[in-house]
Amino acid sequence: MNREQAWPELNFNNIKDTIETLHQWIQIVGKIRLRTMPWQNHSWHTSLYISPTGYSTQSIPYQGRTFQIDFDFKKHQLHIQCSNTDSLSMDLEPMTVAEFYKRIFEMLEQLGINVKIHASPNEVDPAIPFQENTDNRSYDPEAAQTLWKAFSKANEIFNEFRSNFVGKASPVHLFWGAFDLAVTRFSGRSAPLHPGGMPNMPLEVMQEAYSQEVSSAGLWPGSADFPVPIFYAYSYPSPEDFSKQPVKPAEAFFSEEMGEFMLKYEDLIQSEDPDKTLMEFLQSTYDAACNTLDWDREMLERK
Repeated sequence: MNREQAWPELNFNNIKDTIETLHQWIQIVGKIRLRTMPWQNHSWHTSLYISPTGYSTQSIPYQGRTFQIDFDFKKHQLHIQCSNTDSLSMDLEPMTVAEFYKRIFEMLEQLGINVKIHASPNEVDPAIPFQENTDNRSYDPEAAQTLWKAFSKANEIFNEFRSNFVGKASPVHLFWGAFDLAVTRFSGRSAPLHPGGMPNMPLEVMQEAYSQEVSSAGLWPGSADFPVPIFYAYSYPSPEDFSKQPVKPAEAFFSEEMGEFMLKYEDLIQSEDPDKTLMEFLQSTYDAACNTLDWDREMLERK
C-alpha cells in the first residue's frame, strides 16, 4: 500500500481545535441542506457526503435550479455552485463560527438563494448560536485534510460492506450532528419508541430516526469528553445479550457507558491489514445484531 492509500494517523488532541471549529461549520452547511431538501426518512436528506476533495452536500434542487456546497480540503476553500450563475468561493482559514456564518449567507444571498436555518447547533452542549460563537476559530489545513483522508478511507470500506445487503440501508453519509461517518442497515421491522436523550436534539427527530430496527456502524473522531477516535457499532433495540456476542478483532470491546461496540482508530491502523480488520469489525458486529434480534438474513443479504 502506497502512502496515498494508507490510513492517516489521527490524534484527537493534535487536531482538537480544528475539529471543534469544523463541527460548527458543517452544522451550518448541513442545516442549509436540511431546509432546502425534501424530507427523506430518518433525516437522510440532511447529511453530507465524502467527495474527492472534502465534504459535499451534493446537488440540491432549489426553485427550478440546482446548487451544491463543497468543502475543499485540497485548496482549502468552500465552494458554492449554482446551475444558473457563476460559482462562488471563500478561503477556509482561521475564522470564528460567527464570521463563517456571515460569509456563507452573504454568498447564498448573492446567488439568490434565500434560506433561513435554526441557527444553533444540535447534539452539542452548550449550543452557542452560530452568530454569537466567537470561541471556535481554529483552522489548521493539515488537520482538516487528515480528518478528511481518514473519513475517505472509512467511506471506501463502509461502501464495500454495504454492498452485500439487499434490504433497506442508508447511504454512507456524514452526519453533522455528532460529526460521524455512518452506515445503517434495517431489518424491516418496527422498533420500540426511542427514549431520546441527545443534547439539543428534538425527541420526535430521534424517534423517527429509530422507528425501525437497525444495525449501525460508523467512524467518530472524538470529542473533548472522549478524546479518542473510534469505530463504533450498535443495534436498536439492543438486547441484553448483544454486548456478550463475540466480535473481531480482539482489540474491539463493548462500552457499557455508550451501549455500543468500539474499536479504537489507533488499534485499527496498527493492525497488519487495516482494511480487512475494519471489515471484520463491521461484519462481526452486524452478526451480533442479527443473532440477538433474529433478523431474516436469507431475505436481507445477497447470496
